[in-house]
Amino acid sequence: MNIYQRDTHIQPDVFKVNCGSRRVLDLLADTWSILVLYALEPSPMRYGELERKIEGISQKMLTQTLKKLQQDGLIERVIHEEVSSRPVYQLSRLGHTLLYPLGALCAWAQDNMGDVDAARLRYRGEQES
Repeated sequence: MNIYQRDTHIQPDVFKVNCGSRRVLDLLADTWSILVLYALEPSPMRYGELERKIEGISQKMLTQTLKKLQQDGLIERVIHEEVSSRPVYQLSRLGHTLLYPLGALCAWAQDNMGDVDAARLRYRGEQES
């Protein structure tokens, strides 16, 4: 149960400057966060596996993103002593609830990148005229 479910007088409203849902949207609007969450969908991964999977992410950005996602309860850092002492990162229960919308968003981006690129070219051409 979250704060909004406990107190029916407080309703989340993303258009309100002080609404906590804006902080959640800020987290999800970050490209690296989306990619890390989506990369963890099939199975837990070690740091190096994530780094190889997500091309272009720096060690610093991956570290910051993992800490932020862990802090917000979307992933968990787990150390399995019997296998090795190196941690793996996995989606939390809350993180799993994002898989459907993130999958749809990533699929939309891949399916429509050509149209978006074409629109950008048209816009640039119109601006130069």
